[in-house]
Amino acid sequence: MVDLNFYKGKRVFVTGHTGFKGSWLCRILAGAGACVTGYALDPPTKPSLFLLGHVEDGIRSVKGDVRNFPRLLSLFREVKPEIVFHLAAQPIVREGYRIPRETYETNVMGTVNLLECVRLTEGVRSVLNVTTDKVYLNDEKPDHPFREEEPLDGFDPYSNSKSCSELVTHSFVKSFFSHGGAAVSTARAGNVIGGGDFAPDRIIPDCVRAAMRGEKIVVRNPRSTRPYQHVLEPLAVYLEIAQRQFEDSSFAGYYNVGPDECDCVTTGELVEMFCRAWGKQLSWESKENNGPHEAAFLRLDNGKIKKVFGWRPKWRIAEAVEKTVEWTKIYRADREGVPAETDREIGEFFRS
Repeated sequence: MVDLNFYKGKRVFVTGHTGFKGSWLCRILAGAGACVTGYALDPPTKPSLFLLGHVEDGIRSVKGDVRNFPRLLSLFREVKPEIVFHLAAQPIVREGYRIPRETYETNVMGTVNLLECVRLTEGVRSVLNVTTDKVYLNDEKPDHPFREEEPLDGFDPYSNSKSCSELVTHSFVKSFFSHGGAAVSTARAGNVIGGGDFAPDRIIPDCVRAAMRGEKIVVRNPRSTRPYQHVLEPLAVYLEIAQRQFEDSSFAGYYNVGPDECDCVTTGELVEMFCRAWGKQLSWESKENNGPHEAAFLRLDNGKIKKVFGWRPKWRIAEAVEKTVEWTKIYRADREGVPAETDREIGEFFRS
C-alpha cells in the first residue's frame, strides 16, 4: 500500500480535480499534507462531490480548460509541480456520441497540452495519465481479460479518444522522456463506484437518484459485464505508481487498474447489491432502449499491478456498494456531514 507520508510537502498538480475521481484524489492528497494545485472547469454535475466535500478548502483550485495551452503552461511554470495526475476528460460514453468533436479535443489535445507542459517545465519527476479500460480493441469474448500489451482501438468516440490519449503518451515518452526527465505512466482503470458520483448515464448514480426519489431503478443493459471497484481502489494504485516512479523511473509503464474476476459482475447483479444495501423494498426493472453501441463484456487482467506493486483489492464489490450507500445516506440526512464521511472512508481504507 502506498505510503501517504511520501506526499507531505510535495508539489502536486491535478487536472480534472473538480470531477468525481479528482475530488476524492485531492481530498486524499490534502489530508496527506501535499501542496495541491487543481486545474479544471467548474464541477461537471450539480450536486458535486467537489462542493459538498469542501475539496477546495485544502488545495489551490484554478478554473481552466486543458484545451487552453497558454493558460495551462503559464500555471505549470508558476507552480513548478513535481508530480502530475492527469484526470481531465470528457468521461461519458454516450456523451461522446453526442459531442464527438469536443470529446476528441478534450481527451486527445488535452493530453498533448498536458505533456507539452511537462516537457517545457523543469522539475517534473512523475506523471500519470489516467485513461480507461475501454481503450482496447474489444472482441467481447467473456473469457478474455485484456492485458497491457494488447491492441488499442476503442469503438466509440469516448473510448477511441482515450486510446488516442494513450498513443500520444507513448509517443511523448519515446520522443522526449526516454533518456531522462519525467517518468510517465498510464493507468487503464475499470468502472468505479463510490459516494459523490452524480454523473448522468452511470448505473450507480442512476440507482442513487431513483432511491432518493423512492422510484424503481431503470436498468438499460442488465446483462452487460463490467469490472467494478470502489473509487479508492484505483486512486491508491495511482498514488503508488506516481510515488514508485518518482523514486525509480524504471516503474514507469502502462498499467491495468481493475478488480479481480470475482468483482466483474453484470449490471443487473450490481443493482441487486445496491437494492439490498439500501433496503426499504427498493427494486429495479429492465428497459433496454436500443441506444448506441456499448460493449457487452469487458474485463481487465490485473496481474501486472499485482506482480509489480504487490497490490491486492481491499473492498470487494459488495462492500464497495455498501460504502457507497453509507456515504449517500449521510449526504441525504445532512449535507454538512459529507466532508467528515469522505475523510472517514479515506482513513478506513488506508489504515486497513
